[in-house]
Amino acid sequence: MRLLIVVSLASAVVAAQAAVPRYEVKRAAAPPTIDGKLDDAAWGTAPAVTLQFLWESQTGAKQLTRARLLWDAQALYVGFDADDADITAQYQQRDDPTYRDDAVEIFINPNPQQEVVYYGFEMNARGVLYDYVNYNSRTLFKRFDATGVRIATSLRGTLNVRTDTDSGWSLEAMIPWPNFEELSRRPPAVGAIWKVNFNRWDGVEPNRRMSIWSDPQNAESWPHVPSRFGEIVFVE
Repeated sequence: MRLLIVVSLASAVVAAQAAVPRYEVKRAAAPPTIDGKLDDAAWGTAPAVTLQFLWESQTGAKQLTRARLLWDAQALYVGFDADDADITAQYQQRDDPTYRDDAVEIFINPNPQQEVVYYGFEMNARGVLYDYVNYNSRTLFKRFDATGVRIATSLRGTLNVRTDTDSGWSLEAMIPWPNFEELSRRPPAVGAIWKVNFNRWDGVEPNRRMSIWSDPQNAESWPHVPSRFGEIVFVE
């Protein structure tokens, strides 16, 4: 009986660790206009996922973030909508450490057969991009510069004015498929499965908070756990 209990508990732990979310990425009938507003008809067909607050040791406000994806023959489209009472973003140059600002992130692994290499795209409320290839969860190849990426944001408030109350901001990004060719030789076909995670960094030090889509099962707010990325499946 004791052996059965131990085996059952071990099986339950493995099952819990294996449970990652799945998202169906719908094909856009027409590409969305990249203006940061998420008001194109295509976005209306894309289900939103709401990021989770997992680390109670953090002291920042719990402000909701919703993420969406679309695709077509040319690109992957990423949309974020963030509640934010105080929009702040200082960094203005490509590959600045945007994660220190109010920023959203998407990590993308086009080849789930491996979990060593993936792409990172971190974008602040100004629409500034910090992109890299991540190797083994800790080594960032910062000289990777994705080409043809378009990013726009729309602010519902005033940037870097700490004395007023803002409402939020949204971001759209278009990432052309050739940027993933090292791990995916061709654009995805219907039914293809990739792995991704969505994250947001919010607030001003020392009151910062991270929210995330797929739980990395870390005690600390460290999102670079590719084995815990959620699955996305490309559908019509």
